Amino acid sequence: MSFSQQDFYALLGVPRDASQEEIKRAYFDAAQKLHPDKNTAAGETELFLGVQQAYETLSNPKRRAQYDATLPPEEKVDLPYEYTITYSRPNLIRLDEPQMLYLILDIETPAKARATPAPPLNVCLVLDRSTSMQGEKMDMVKATAIQVLRNLRPQDILSVVTFSDRAEAIIPAAFYQERSRLEAKIQMIQPAGGTEIYQGLEAGTKEVMRSIDSKRINHIILLTDGQTYGDEQLCLALAARLAEHGIGISAMGIGKEWNDIFLDVLSTRTGGSSAYIAKPQDIKRLLLEKFDALAQVYAEEVTLEFKPIDGIDLGYAFRLQPDPSPVSLEGNILHLGPILQDTSTRILFEYIIQPKAVKSEVTDFLDGNLKISIASHPTPVPMHRLRLRRPVSDSPETDPPPPQIVQAMSRLMLYRMQERARKEIEKGQIDTATRHLQTLASNLLTQGERSLAQTIMLEVENLQRKNALSDEGSKQIKYGTRALFITPPKKELVS
Repeated sequence: MSFSQQDFYALLGVPRDASQEEIKRAYFDAAQKLHPDKNTAAGETELFLGVQQAYETLSNPKRRAQYDATLPPEEKVDLPYEYTITYSRPNLIRLDEPQMLYLILDIETPAKARATPAPPLNVCLVLDRSTSMQGEKMDMVKATAIQVLRNLRPQDILSVVTFSDRAEAIIPAAFYQERSRLEAKIQMIQPAGGTEIYQGLEAGTKEVMRSIDSKRINHIILLTDGQTYGDEQLCLALAARLAEHGIGISAMGIGKEWNDIFLDVLSTRTGGSSAYIAKPQDIKRLLLEKFDALAQVYAEEVTLEFKPIDGIDLGYAFRLQPDPSPVSLEGNILHLGPILQDTSTRILFEYIIQPKAVKSEVTDFLDGNLKISIASHPTPVPMHRLRLRRPVSDSPETDPPPPQIVQAMSRLMLYRMQERARKEIEKGQIDTATRHLQTLASNLLTQGERSLAQTIMLEVENLQRKNALSDEGSKQIKYGTRALFITPPKKELVS
């Protein structure tokens, strides 16, 4: 197909009404993916030249108008993914006070693509080797890293970085056929020094960037058992840059001393998640599960960019699956995470609708672009314009919310109870925090979650004595309530 016959908007993966800023960003993304210095596959040089011509035309308003005049009527684009939206109610109500609207966005791999071979990996293991890691923790980390190495496919790239108060790439990013020498390097890791996570992340970033390829799953897995001090903002700024390159971070905290709030923010900025490893013997299972999940990735990056709408506030967003986790909101960009071949990406949104937004017959509450990066696609996946609205009426509907909304909300309520309790403790509101935790424990007991309920009641006693939760108990409650999203609640919640 000649350039004159190509759809320049499709080449850049943008809609026909894309802004100049959207066209510019799409061009840089496509050029990075298709540049001849990185890609030598047949046909990709021609695609790169096509992308260049598309940008030269569409970035010039006069040339764009002339080009638009030659286009046939726009046809519906077949997206390489499927999505559904479920609302908590069919309409909004005219009220003089704020009202809530919930929705679930479900994005999944099309059935015909589920048998497609998963893209190769470019993964860096960033391993804490500080003094506190000595003993069983380090033994399990080394044994698991060796198992990961043995499980690699020929097309996968693995690098291993160790860090304490300095970092070292003990296995640089490369393809490896002979692995016995590398296993010996892992066995030689010795704990020593303090914990400076930025040192490890920076070294891990360099290794992933050496082999970064849009046709691979580019990812960093961080394992640590301690807190970093003074370099948190450097770590978060680095995570934001990694997100721009489509590189994800998964953070795993071992034991009770690490900062779960920090690792949560760090990982979710890239669409990743944090995990709690309570006991050293759980290291192998959780790390291998993470690698298995990476090997099942269909789309490695899903983001939702949206425009602010007067009177509409996004109160909360939570990824229900895979890897239940709050969704990071950076400006007007939501990093929703990956789509696995066998598991949909399911996000619950909470919108707060102000009275001034329900004056007309219909209320628009989302005007955004759904952007998905799929390694197996040679050209950018078309940006999908997502515009959501609800009719407005004077009286509420009597039908109950859909079951999937009810289930998601019941589980989210439990998770947010512990979130509120933690914030109240920070403010010194111990009595209020205690009541929230007692209500949470009562609800868990009605659902048969006796062990987690008992943990909470023990922490309530601890809270009343010391005005604080224990480090271990706080993590058990937080990640225990997240784990509830994996299975539906068994009984109704207690109000």
